Amino acid sequence: MPADMKLTQGADYRDWLVSIKSRIHAARMKIALSANGELIALYYELGAQITERESTAQWGTGFIDAFSKDLKASFPDVGGFSAKNLRYCRAFFRFYCDTAIWQQAVAKLASDPWAGMDPELVQHIAQIPWGHHIQIFSRCSDLAEAAFYIGQTLEQGWSRDVLAMQLKSRLYDRAGKAVTNFSRTLPAPQSDLAQQTLKDPYTFDFMSMTAPYNERDVERQLTRHITHFLLELGKGFAFIGRQYHLEIAGNDYYIDLLFYHVTLKCYVVVELKNRKFIPEYAGKLNFYLSAVDSLLKRDDDEPTIGLLLCRDKNNIEVEFALRDMNKPMGVSEYSLMETLPDNLKAALPTVEEIERDLKQLPKKDPGEEEL
Repeated sequence: MPADMKLTQGADYRDWLVSIKSRIHAARMKIALSANGELIALYYELGAQITERESTAQWGTGFIDAFSKDLKASFPDVGGFSAKNLRYCRAFFRFYCDTAIWQQAVAKLASDPWAGMDPELVQHIAQIPWGHHIQIFSRCSDLAEAAFYIGQTLEQGWSRDVLAMQLKSRLYDRAGKAVTNFSRTLPAPQSDLAQQTLKDPYTFDFMSMTAPYNERDVERQLTRHITHFLLELGKGFAFIGRQYHLEIAGNDYYIDLLFYHVTLKCYVVVELKNRKFIPEYAGKLNFYLSAVDSLLKRDDDEPTIGLLLCRDKNNIEVEFALRDMNKPMGVSEYSLMETLPDNLKAALPTVEEIERDLKQLPKKDPGEEEL
């Protein structure tokens, strides 16, 4: 066997090659992140300069188009200088820079591109691709909301499409809003982390249901669309099973959906109710949590958490129901995309029929006044 083949088949060489590949990959990622940070800083500075020129120079409203043309002529191989993107740069700067200090910020841009901004936020901003930023500053109402989506993008590795979906579903308004008893049943900081893990409401608009349907129908659809379901639940949920069987005192019980959360290091029992919350549901969930803690939980696992998903709830009623429960649980609403049954669909007029009826309406008299 040739010496070079002996070398490449040896364990030492393979281990060394793996370490070198890992180092190269890390270096490429570092270079990419650095380049992205420089690009984001450039766009921020361009936005600042455009904002400043618009307020001081008498160049007219069309100067951005001329500016774009000149930049593209000078840098034909560099993208990002279209008039549309330059307007995005302006919006980017205006969103993140306090209007009360933007003039001072423009003056300091040569030495500090992010003058006056929170250093931690700046560090996170530099790691997000430009396409993500456009989604965020175009659809967020303030810095707190933007910082939330930036942090979630970094933590969960969202693509641009996933970020757009989370923005559309108003995740910021839903995260951490479930009614829970975590502050009383879990130690800090586990209670805070668990609270932020749950949402209210959950939106399952990735699947459609035709009435009438029950909890089992919803379960089947959720597990059929498990990838979308896990995305809505959030990072860390690992699916264990549907209608998970437990035998207690010779009797059979079935948990609707069972998960394990790798960050919280605990089992999560999810119970679905296709109706409004009633206090009895909390008692049944408490029973299941006790069973999982006794039968499945390992010594190094944290206490099992319960999530009750209902179609509707009264928060005060939920708070009363959870007040004396000794197991950690939360209650949230969920929404589905509902479709009409076929017999009702057949009774509805088609678009063509509506257009035909509209054409048959009497025409308005020319002398009739508009209301």
